[in-house]
Amino acid sequence: QVQLVESGGGLVQAGDSLNLSCVGSRRTFSRYAIGWFRQAPGKEREFVASITWNGGLTYYADSGKGRFTISRDNLKKTVYLQMNSLKPEDTAIYYCAADSTAPYVNEYDLWGQGTQVTVSS
Repeated sequence: QVQLVESGGGLVQAGDSLNLSCVGSRRTFSRYAIGWFRQAPGKEREFVASITWNGGLTYYADSGKGRFTISRDNLKKTVYLQMNSLKPEDTAIYYCAADSTAPYVNEYDLWGQGTQVTVSS
């Protein structure tokens, strides 16, 4: 089974950018639709963005529209989440998951371990 590993999180100031990566462990990763979710302390996990297996379609939560961009490079077995103009309310653990584009946690059956994003004001 494919394993997902996120990286790229960190501590940044409001207005800064981060580029998160989700790397798959096997070549079959290229067949999977991938979603990004986030979970802030005391809150439920929420949808951020998703992308089809070939990158042809992308979807965004309203919170990230215009600021976040999801993309993928199947040769590198990697999905990216470019986050610009970060806000303190973007602070959360960010997870990538497979294999859906739906904005619902229970549509995904494979998850990474998460990467922490902290945005200071």
